[in-house]
Amino acid sequence: MAPNKISKPEAFILYITFGLLFFGIVLSRTDRYWFDFTYTAEDGFIEWVTLLPLIAMMVISGKRIIKLYRVRRPLFLGALAGFMLLCFFLAGEELSWGQRFLNLESSEFFKANNSQKETNLHNLVVAGRSINLIIFSRTLIVVMAAYLVALPIFYQRRPAFKNIVNSLAIPVPQLYQTICFFLVFGLIALCPSGRRAELLEFCSCFLLFLIFKYPRNKEIYRVT
Repeated sequence: MAPNKISKPEAFILYITFGLLFFGIVLSRTDRYWFDFTYTAEDGFIEWVTLLPLIAMMVISGKRIIKLYRVRRPLFLGALAGFMLLCFFLAGEELSWGQRFLNLESSEFFKANNSQKETNLHNLVVAGRSINLIIFSRTLIVVMAAYLVALPIFYQRRPAFKNIVNSLAIPVPQLYQTICFFLVFGLIALCPSGRRAELLEFCSCFLLFLIFKYPRNKEIYRVT
């Protein structure tokens, strides 16, 4: 299957993603305080912008379910529903489930077991080990490497694997999307601040939206 041509909306998303990434890298080296406490701060600009692709993927998943519920199998529709719930969970975690926005106090459990004393799971510390580091960082790196590299290769070369991927409504990355991810992983190392993780989350969410909206196997989301 030949790669799809990059459309204007795709190019626009790339401009936004890499534009704010480059701006953040320069800012982290020229005005570290503003980068840490404004640009990438909790409830700051980058955190709020990161919500946009998550919300967009939720909406797109819902629209695809409505459009395809008569012509796709329950497994396909269930996978879309699962992804929609995952995006909802990630958006909730990003905002600590509205705790700071609504000025709510954390329960005693989260005060005692959350590194930031907030109501979320990714900052939990269990037996002295950070859930964020174990699951949301190390494990996620392995999963993303398999998704971005191994999945497209097997999808192209193994028809049986391709059928399984399509039946599970899994969007397959295009080559340029995989390259962009690795560019982000490389460029983020130029940011000296510990808050660069927020910048990486922002870029990753926008690139995942790009894959979800414009996958290599976009025909699986069409009514045939």
